[in-house]
Amino acid sequence: MEGENKARRGGCDLLLRLLAFALTLVSAILLGVDKQTKIVPIQIVSSLPPLHVPVTAKWQYQSAFVYLMVANIIASSYAVLSLLLSFTSMGGNNILELAIFVGDSLMVALLFSGSGASAAIGLVAYEGNSRVQWQKVCNVFGSFCAKVAASVLISMLGGVAFMLLVLYSGLRLHKRSSRTK
Repeated sequence: MEGENKARRGGCDLLLRLLAFALTLVSAILLGVDKQTKIVPIQIVSSLPPLHVPVTAKWQYQSAFVYLMVANIIASSYAVLSLLLSFTSMGGNNILELAIFVGDSLMVALLFSGSGASAAIGLVAYEGNSRVQWQKVCNVFGSFCAKVAASVLISMLGGVAFMLLVLYSGLRLHKRSSRTK
């Protein structure tokens, strides 16, 4: 019975870590390939016709998107590392399990902060801000904005996967500590 429970625990941990890895990797790739160029008319003087200038939108141009990219790369790398470490700690290495628990918690914070920052910038890009004269850009760069939104959503789902790992590991550590009392 104990072996069956250990196998089920390991399977759940494996599934959640693989899911977290896949989601954060897909989010990073989706954001990394996101680039759109449009020809935009620019009116310099009202008496002259507008100049048509090519303008490119890239994730590197916005610091919140750079942060999201770095957060997803760190989280996907950590997911692989923690997957390997969690199988070495199956025997009950409490220190290693606690370190993984703390690492998972950090990934939750990292992913949600990156997703939140990018979502805030994306909202300004979508709606603009008339008080500070920021024009909306998603009406021009629709494909770029859609990919950023998808990347943010997938990154948030990766954060949820890590949050489930935190809850799962916390319950497991709590049960183990209550048995030793």
